[in-house]
Amino acid sequence: MKSIETLTLSAFLISLTLSLMIIPLTIWVFKKMDWVVDPKKNKHPAHVHKVPVPKGGGIAVFIAVVVVVLCLIQPDKHIIAILLAMFVTLVVGVWDDIKGSSPYWRIILNILPAVIIVASGIGIAYISNPLGGIIDLSWPRYSFTLLGKMREIWLFPDLIALLWIPFLMNAINWSSGVDGQVSGVVAVAAITVGLISLNYSADIAQWPVVILAFALAGAFVGLAFFSFFPQKIMPGYSATSLAGLLLGVLSILSTAKIGTLIVVLGVPTIDAVYVIGRRLLSGKSPVWGDRGHLHHRLMKMGWGKRRIAIFYWLTALALGTVALQVDARKKFIIMLGLGGLMIVFMLWRYLLLYSKQPGRVSG
Repeated sequence: MKSIETLTLSAFLISLTLSLMIIPLTIWVFKKMDWVVDPKKNKHPAHVHKVPVPKGGGIAVFIAVVVVVLCLIQPDKHIIAILLAMFVTLVVGVWDDIKGSSPYWRIILNILPAVIIVASGIGIAYISNPLGGIIDLSWPRYSFTLLGKMREIWLFPDLIALLWIPFLMNAINWSSGVDGQVSGVVAVAAITVGLISLNYSADIAQWPVVILAFALAGAFVGLAFFSFFPQKIMPGYSATSLAGLLLGVLSILSTAKIGTLIVVLGVPTIDAVYVIGRRLLSGKSPVWGDRGHLHHRLMKMGWGKRRIAIFYWLTALALGTVALQVDARKKFIIMLGLGGLMIVFMLWRYLLLYSKQPGRVSG
């Protein structure tokens, strides 16, 4: 049997190589078929590119990760469910990359991969208690018979997974507005989850998590070569939703759990929650795109696309390094700090809107 270190390196290099090989072909096919996003024809409020660019980065990510899984991981019901959920996510994502679709439909369809994952038995049975020990989430349970077999629904684990995975799929997509921005963030997040699971590699059940994490990282490092400014391809919804799906599942399966990923993805998470709240307070749809994301605001401040992408990468790297070093209690404190920062932003936004109401005058 090969060592986990050898498998980890193989997963990263195979995925990186395939990504670098497939993306140029994807670019050629999409341009040949005129499947490009032309800012002159499609004036999406969130888009900042100025020349026609193809999407479809998820095709390379999907193929790279699937090949690694088939070569290096012994399939079980969880792996099969992950592959099936990835396929559904890819189909929805590529359709959106080519034809475009309503964000409402995307959110509804995002639930399907999450249901596939939960139906395979993947869920958050416990979380670390910041005061020590663990918090058991495995109760209540509901049993029923389906197709002649006894089944169980674990209410809290299943419900959390059904909310967490679609949220992450959209949060990562919302942080892909600038050339190269999301590729580095996903790579750092995947490597962080992989390294934490690698620390527990004595438990062979963690090996698939490590391999999947580094396969995802390799695919997005390859994507970064083509999506960094000036981008030759956008990751598209296909790549970002696949990243959200896999990171969500890996954070559940790994010893890292959700808390670690929230810390690493602190900036995209705060941005996503803040944007949802801001849109709701403004009486707008929480899922319809606009230019209110953090990267849009940084551009208004005069930041260039390279600078914004590197800022996101370095922030994720710094938070990932912290997440590797601290225990559950300190991660909880960091999450409280991030939550407090989000609340401050929300209150500031509410007061700003309130002060602009007709008939209001400042004292």
